[in-house]
Amino acid sequence: MLTLVEKAKILKQVVTWGMLYAYIDLDYLDPKAAGPKFITAMQAASLIRKDSVVFSSGLAASGMCSIFFWALKKRFETAGLPRGLTWIVVGAQGGRGRAPGTIEELGAPGMITRFFGGHIETHKSHLYLVQSRAMETHILPQGVATFLLEAQGRGETTVRSKVGVGTFLDPRTGRGTYLGGAPQTESFVEADGDELIYRYPKIDYTLFTASYADEEGNIYARHSGNVNESLEGARAAKANGGTVIASVADIVPKKADEIFIPADLIDHIVINPFGSQIGPVFQRQYWPMFTVEERVDGEHAMEELHFMNESLGITPVRQPAELACARLAARTFARVIQPGALVNVGVGLGEEVCRVVHESGVGEEVTFFTETGVLGGVPAPGIFFGSAINPDKIVTSAQVFHLAREKMEATILGFLQVDSDGNVNVSNRGSNFFNYVGPGGFCDLTTYARKIVFVGSFTAHAEFEVDGAKLKLQNAGAPKFVEHVREVTFNGRIALAAGKEVYYATTVGLFQLTHDGLVLREIMPGIDIENDILAHCDARVIVPDDVPVAPDEVVTGEGFTLTAADSKPRQWAAK
Repeated sequence: MLTLVEKAKILKQVVTWGMLYAYIDLDYLDPKAAGPKFITAMQAASLIRKDSVVFSSGLAASGMCSIFFWALKKRFETAGLPRGLTWIVVGAQGGRGRAPGTIEELGAPGMITRFFGGHIETHKSHLYLVQSRAMETHILPQGVATFLLEAQGRGETTVRSKVGVGTFLDPRTGRGTYLGGAPQTESFVEADGDELIYRYPKIDYTLFTASYADEEGNIYARHSGNVNESLEGARAAKANGGTVIASVADIVPKKADEIFIPADLIDHIVINPFGSQIGPVFQRQYWPMFTVEERVDGEHAMEELHFMNESLGITPVRQPAELACARLAARTFARVIQPGALVNVGVGLGEEVCRVVHESGVGEEVTFFTETGVLGGVPAPGIFFGSAINPDKIVTSAQVFHLAREKMEATILGFLQVDSDGNVNVSNRGSNFFNYVGPGGFCDLTTYARKIVFVGSFTAHAEFEVDGAKLKLQNAGAPKFVEHVREVTFNGRIALAAGKEVYYATTVGLFQLTHDGLVLREIMPGIDIENDILAHCDARVIVPDDVPVAPDEVVTGEGFTLTAADSKPRQWAAK
């Protein structure tokens, strides 16, 4: 349990972080920074010319380029420049219209006129521009995007990939990368046989944050929580004859064997003494739990993260049925996974599944990773997503997607809709642009994983009552299992043809995708197949004569365990 003193320190940190944004000095130049390479944030903003292509590294609260966003916003407000920018991100960098210091600071009309990203749900100010047709917007898979950065660093312009085939990204079955907004200027994906060919505009400027730099301008990743796409972005801009600008928290003595990005790839450095390690954690007061250099008590660290998330008001309150769903998914995961597997866990309910797997001890038999490049340890929840407690290794986003393509065994991901063919929509909540989410790394991860466990509520806004060890459906809500999904983010038939195992753990039971269709494999205690499942399901579902009922502890949590036996033989196989 956290002590009152520990809680008070965390609350003080939250308040300090929240107050910082009103007092940040954009003209600050550290006394230790000597030479023309070191500049202020406002000087950095003045370097970016109109009509340029800019790339910023980071994902959510990891590697936020806040100092650059603030400086560019101020310059635009005072000078009306830069205008007509094309802006590229890999991971989501918005704040849902609430958090300051995100890329939403650059939401003024005319500043960014073309945007590329993988997940745009949190970019509310940009979605207004899309809705008003003021910003042409393209969506690319997160892993493919990192490979495109790599390609530009090699002087190449395209990437061929099976990622996205048969989904909305495939011009033969969907709209391609173009989401909407201003009229499309050109296409950034084309089909070629069983692959897609993606490309990006050439990057002129790369902006990223890191932990430290030395006086020569070498960049270090020491005490970092992740490094995202900073290295690939730097190489891409330099290969195009562009400019690379880094923000670091401090100047440190040179250590040649620890250099992450050499000085010859860096044009300018901004010192931000309030630079972030992860979200509200300042780099100069870094938390050892996120680093590879130190080890901490994992359980205590998780308590700290949960308290911080609760203090920020972003920890979701999980209902009993959702917790049961997470246990069902964890049980399914343990049945199909093999010891030593490389595993990815998505945001949302997937984080709860990860917690259950970790607490059971089965998590020690696998290596979790996040799209930011963090390998090993326990993936961190909430605002800290993208980092991990006690990680084994931190690599770049591109490097971890290469590893996933070669070795990933399984992924646990959420869903918005599932249809009769096992297709999944995770990217589009509705016809309005404000309902658009984007796939993030979903398309890459489901292409690379051999086993996929989708987890989510069977219907939207359902209400359950717990009666002892039984779930009682009180209000069914709207169907999420439908005849045809609104947008195909995952193609079930292509997954089966590739030999994948695909499961859907829900609040009413477990389904598996087979060549015959969706098969109900297990139901929750208290759930009636006819009245609680089929009556609220528009998708075609195959119901065997004898469907097992999950153990009571899946609902109650009492005595719930995952044992080594669960992870040995596979119980089901697709026909």
